[in-house]
Amino acid sequence: MSDYDLIVIGSGPAGRAAAIQAGKLKRKVLVIDRKDRFGGVSVHTGTIPSKTLRETVLNLSGYRERSFYGRSYRVKDEIKADDLKARLHMTLDYEVDVLEHQFNRNHVDTLNGVAKFLGPKEIEVATEGGETTVLTGDNFLISTGTKTYRPDNVPFNGVNVLDSDEFLEMARIPRSLVVVGAGVIGVEYATMFSALDVKVTLIEPRDSFLDFIDSTLIQDFTHQIRENGVDLRLGSAIEKIEENGDMVEVSLENGRHVRAEMLLFAAGRMGATERLNLDAVGLETDHRGRITVDRKNYQTAVPHIYAAGDVIGHPSLASTSMQQGRVAACHALETPTLPESPWFPYGIYSVPEISTCGMSEEELQERGIAYEVGVARFRETSRGHIMGLEHGMLKMLLSLKTRRLLGVQIVGEGATELIHIAQAVLNLKGTVDYFVENTFNYPTLAEAYRIAGLDAFNRMPIPEEFKAKRQEREAEKKATRAKMKAEAKK
Repeated sequence: MSDYDLIVIGSGPAGRAAAIQAGKLKRKVLVIDRKDRFGGVSVHTGTIPSKTLRETVLNLSGYRERSFYGRSYRVKDEIKADDLKARLHMTLDYEVDVLEHQFNRNHVDTLNGVAKFLGPKEIEVATEGGETTVLTGDNFLISTGTKTYRPDNVPFNGVNVLDSDEFLEMARIPRSLVVVGAGVIGVEYATMFSALDVKVTLIEPRDSFLDFIDSTLIQDFTHQIRENGVDLRLGSAIEKIEENGDMVEVSLENGRHVRAEMLLFAAGRMGATERLNLDAVGLETDHRGRITVDRKNYQTAVPHIYAAGDVIGHPSLASTSMQQGRVAACHALETPTLPESPWFPYGIYSVPEISTCGMSEEELQERGIAYEVGVARFRETSRGHIMGLEHGMLKMLLSLKTRRLLGVQIVGEGATELIHIAQAVLNLKGTVDYFVENTFNYPTLAEAYRIAGLDAFNRMPIPEEFKAKRQEREAEKKATRAKMKAEAKK
């Protein structure tokens, strides 16, 4: 007999969802985490901290009210690093408390330490105190997440040259900031600190950024962040990073030079798998330390070992990781469950927010799908005027053949909340008619769906069934007129 039915390594979104699901199935389950507080990267250095920081920045800076009261408007005149951390620590403490309560309520065992495989069904857990424990399990879930990528040519010092995990513990808010890497993390932090009126330079070696987002949205987003003060340098590979007193000097291959008080290096993350001793079970990782799985059930090449969350790569979202963990646990414990939805929302918590669901215009063109576009600007809605929104848009893509919704892209205030309407319509195979027929609360930003729907509807071909009815009505009118004329002659 094994010690556990399921052993989960890592307590992030995937690990916690799998463990709680196994607990609800009344199976014996253990969660192992190398840190003394559970929650993983998502709770301590990733999703929850960065989104809490964003909300704190927007509230204290008065950013949302500046269109009414001017760019100099502030809720608090002097915002310090401790102001940002106060709300952050309160939120994290609450998240950890909730998670520990969920584990206790569902009879999930926990253990702090670093786990490594000794064999196919055996692991060793080493604690910080130097003790080791050997445990056996029928099934395993690897949900160790990722760690920051720290190249040797970047002089990290934890003070003014930081990675994204260290950035949350900064001692002071800099007057100028260089962010290297225009991925999701880099874009989020660059735009947040720009809202604090920090002079931000965002450097991306490639000629484009966030390539998985619809290009129209990126164009609108780029215009907004530049207007907010972000100096965006695309196609600028870094040649050298040096400390020079209180400043950081960045030399680019194109000959340009950037100076700032602080540098955030956010160019990628690596799968946190190096300590697992995967060779002992015959598993391999790619060059980024990620594990390959069957995307239907999250089994690895070893059938009783599963992997979920950021450690398996794209989409690397806390939301999808939770679903992956649940599905993996059910499959491992031979319990039928509903499959994952084919359409999930992608959210980027930048300033302004970006969120998408479904296909982009570029994907439709690649697949040769005939489509129509509907667009609504937030300033066209009454709610937008009330909130003082000068920017923001919703773009809707619809099939000309079936009239079905194919994708929605939103940039602007509340994008990550609004996108769920699109997700529901996509998964229920709804058409443009839904947005035209239905009433939306007024005034709301959600009304943008109706505006975009009508924008597309008015340019789309009339369906054959409507044409037939119109022809019938015309025939009825002609018959009525003829009858009236005949009666008039009598």
